[in-house]
Amino acid sequence: MTILLVEDHDALRAVTAEVLRTQGHAVTEAPSAEALDEVLPRRCFDVAVLDLNLPGENGFSLSARLRKTCPGIGIVMVTVRQALQDKMSGYDHGADVYLTKPTEPQELCAVVQALGRRLNRSQERADTPGEWLLDLTKGALSLGQNSVQLRQPEARVLQALALAPQAFLEHWQLLQILGKPVDDQGKAQLEVLISRLRRKLQELDAGVQAIRADRGRGYGLAVPVTLV
Repeated sequence: MTILLVEDHDALRAVTAEVLRTQGHAVTEAPSAEALDEVLPRRCFDVAVLDLNLPGENGFSLSARLRKTCPGIGIVMVTVRQALQDKMSGYDHGADVYLTKPTEPQELCAVVQALGRRLNRSQERADTPGEWLLDLTKGALSLGQNSVQLRQPEARVLQALALAPQAFLEHWQLLQILGKPVDDQGKAQLEVLISRLRRKLQELDAGVQAIRADRGRGYGLAVPVTLV
């Protein structure tokens, strides 16, 4: 894989790059985000390994920028910051994996390999025409080359239906998943959510009724959805 390594500590950057290269990866090193300005417009990488405490633009900002310019990139944050708030911010800014220093080189290599395998499988699935793919990390549903953005409750319902036996769940089960009361008001809110979700699915394929209603019981998924 092609790997972008951004680390301002020269010795640590050199050791990390060497370890990754021994695994057969092509590594591009940079001591700061600013050093990438001439590289990023011309290419995307398979995986980026980022420190957070960088001079100038920090790792959070760089991660968000990479996610925007290279949507398919895998991002690993490696940092001394261990606070839960920092970890949550890392994922909010586009990280796939958040590791705290000191990190064993073997662990970093294993994370990069695992992330690369997942990204390759996602790409293979994305290249398969006619397959519905639900990306829970991005909150997006895609069919072929087209995709729609889902709200969190919509993605949660679609995920639950995709995993359910016979792809069917009763009203009370869906309401529990959504954390809503199992009463008439809750059912009315569920109907609105299902209606909105149906419209989004029809944006991808106008000829399909992807969610079927069993009046008085619940809802079922009429198309196979793969979770990625």
